[in-house]
Amino acid sequence: MSKMKVEKPSQEQLEALNVEVWPIWKKEVSSFNWSYGEKETCYILEGTAEVKAEDGEVIKFEEGDLVTFFPGLNCVWDIKGDIKKHYKMG
Repeated sequence: MSKMKVEKPSQEQLEALNVEVWPIWKKEVSSFNWSYGEKETCYILEGTAEVKAEDGEVIKFEEGDLVTFFPGLNCVWDIKGDIKKHYKMG
């Protein structure tokens, strides 16, 4: 089963999730290892990135995407364009 999901959310979906009140995280172009101990859902406000899971699965996302990372994911983030995202843990 995939531990990552990318979707193009509708405005209604974003409103239902209350995305605009989630904290914001920013990161410049870079590459780093990351592990998820809990679910993270994020809405990309700016930038582009590629995340590669240890099993070889790769996802790419950009501004306007809703991305979900599931617990147990070990991955490498490769930020191609400075990222700014709303995020929610759990």
